[in-house]
Amino acid sequence: MVAYISRLALKLFGWKVVGDFPDGEKYVVLAAPHTSGWDFVWGRLYYNTIHKSVKFMINEKFFFFPLNIWIRSLGAIPVKQGGKANLVDQMVKEFEERDSFLLTITPEGTRSRVKRWKRGFYHIAMQANVSIVMGFIDYKKKELGVSKTIKPTGNIKEDMEILKQFYETITAKFPENYNKDIN
Repeated sequence: MVAYISRLALKLFGWKVVGDFPDGEKYVVLAAPHTSGWDFVWGRLYYNTIHKSVKFMINEKFFFFPLNIWIRSLGAIPVKQGGKANLVDQMVKEFEERDSFLLTITPEGTRSRVKRWKRGFYHIAMQANVSIVMGFIDYKKKELGVSKTIKPTGNIKEDMEILKQFYETITAKFPENYNKDIN
C-alpha cells in the first residue's frame, strides 16, 4: 500500500522514476544534487516505490524521545560527530555488521553551495568493499532514480571524474546552490 501511495504521489506531482536499482544488498547510494529539503521527500517516495529500505546518517544529538522514533522509522542512523569520531569507520562497521545495507549519502553534505563534494562516501565504499550507486533527482526533467553503479578503484581522481561527467547533466532544484565541479 505504501508503494502504491508513493507511486501515485510522484505521478500526481509529475515525477517519473527512471533506471533500475541494481541487484544486491550492500551499496553506498549517492543522492545528488542536494539543494532543497524537497530532495528528501521525493527520495523517500522513490525508495518506497521500489520497495527498498535505505539508511542515512544523522548526528546522534537528534536521537531523543520522541523524535528518535520518527527519524529511525525513516531510516536514520545515529552517528557521532566531532572530536575523534570518524564517520567513515562508523559506516564501514555498519556495513560489516549488516546483511543488507543501502547507505544513502548526499555528497555535498549540505543544501548550500560547496566548493567540492565531501569524499567520505568514496572512502566508505572503498573500505567496505561495496559499489557506489549514482542516484539523482533532476528537477528540470522531473526525473528521479538511479543511473549506473561504479566500483571504487582506489584512483579517486579517475572515479570522481566518472561521477562528475554524469552529474553535470542533472539539474538541481536550486541550481545556484549546486557546484557541478565535484573534484
